[in-house]
Amino acid sequence: MSPRRNRAKGAGSSGRSAEDDRSGRYGGWQSTESWQDEEWNVRHVAGASAQGKEYRCPGCDQLIPDGVPHVVAWPEHAGVDDRRHWHKACWNAKDRRTTRVQRSRNAPRF
Repeated sequence: MSPRRNRAKGAGSSGRSAEDDRSGRYGGWQSTESWQDEEWNVRHVAGASAQGKEYRCPGCDQLIPDGVPHVVAWPEHAGVDDRRHWHKACWNAKDRRTTRVQRSRNAPRF
């Protein structure tokens, strides 16, 4: 039996380029997407880096529980205050959703 070879993968072996696979503080990769005639920065956040935090998804108006992988998106020209945390499915369906989501009577007002 031959020994196992643990070699680091080269930069060209993955499907994404090094430019698109910028891992940051949150352990996800970041890209740029076009939506509503604007360029948006989109960062995929791993669930482990979201421990102890809850966010409200603007797509469905539901809470994203702590530890759940999700997407952070903000307009390219905007600052930190304009970042929004989305469920991955809600971000992917953003073009099919209405602009005004109505909360139920018992939903908390944030």
